[in-house]
Amino acid sequence: MQLSSRFANATPILRADHPLSDDQIRSVAPSIFAEEKHRSRSDRYTYIPTGEVLGALQKEGFQPFMVCQTRVRDTGKREHTKHMLRLRHAAQINGAEANEIILLNSHDGTSSYQMLAGMFRFVCSNGLVCGDTVADLRIPHKGDVIGQVIEGAYDVLD
Repeated sequence: MQLSSRFANATPILRADHPLSDDQIRSVAPSIFAEEKHRSRSDRYTYIPTGEVLGALQKEGFQPFMVCQTRVRDTGKREHTKHMLRLRHAAQINGAEANEIILLNSHDGTSSYQMLAGMFRFVCSNGLVCGDTVADLRIPHKGDVIGQVIEGAYDVLD
């Protein structure tokens, strides 16, 4: 399995050897804390709040240590564009290998919600990882997505 997205070379990114604070995350990827979908989305589009998903995973002991967000030409989409979070248990953040959850989402229709979980290891200093994925959850922004995300988060953690 692989992420269904690419992030360009000049993508804003922050990676640390300790859990990132909400302020650090917001400075790099404000779209994670978007309060609603982008105005270009129709009523069929269901908003999946990444910030709430992050909070639930933090309660389960997973902490963010890497965040990035795509660059946008339309500055009106900066607060809603595609973003990615990588989370590990705090004790494993600096390990060469760790159980990890990778979240990918947007609030402007550019990607579905995606969550990968598995045992990953760092390959190089730019954050590239490889490893074994044990769960891959993808949810389109339609229907009862919040229920699907919460159910999927616990399935991924099992």
